[in-house]
Amino acid sequence: MTKIRQRVRIQFQKAGDLRWISHRDLVRVFERMFRRAGLNLSMSEGFHPKARMSFPSALALGISGTDEVMDVELAEREDACVIERKMAATMPPGLIIDEVRLLDDSEGKARVERLVYQFPVPESRRDEVADKVTQLLSQLPHWIQREGRSEPIDVGDSLDQLRMENGVVRIVLRTTPTAAVRPREILTLLGLDDLEAEGHCLSRTAVELAP
Repeated sequence: MTKIRQRVRIQFQKAGDLRWISHRDLVRVFERMFRRAGLNLSMSEGFHPKARMSFPSALALGISGTDEVMDVELAEREDACVIERKMAATMPPGLIIDEVRLLDDSEGKARVERLVYQFPVPESRRDEVADKVTQLLSQLPHWIQREGRSEPIDVGDSLDQLRMENGVVRIVLRTTPTAAVRPREILTLLGLDDLEAEGHCLSRTAVELAP
């Protein structure tokens, strides 16, 4: 008998205190949501079957996300509106489902093209940070050394855009075949790494997928 498999793409937000749970714990949250919603997940084969669920870009601990993406495979067919309604009834605080879309067979696995981050800057430091943005961009290529990695990383290789506007630093990173710079490493280069401890929140505002 042919197994029923329905591929679904879900856009969601991860905010509030939920940003402090790890990616692995987020996967468990979604597994519980599907189970409580009465939506049967398709499972992998083998001795340790796992839910067929994937995230094109895991969100680092402490970063909120307002445009996150996940693909999941259900072992039953449901309309998108039914899936969204059932999930909405089981969502924990800080998790918001924005869109549920059924995928057809011609659509491949989600692949990230660019990631967009934003970080608020106190008014007293905005001029200084704007100068540092200009300085960093003028110094590309710029190499950094990451702890635990022998090879240095070129910031400019994956930095697609960096600008300061309306009191916010906007960081756009593109995917590369080599190690990519992380948004927090950009904040360190701009002298902003102390502000997260003071309550300023780094957020990912877009996960742009390749066509």
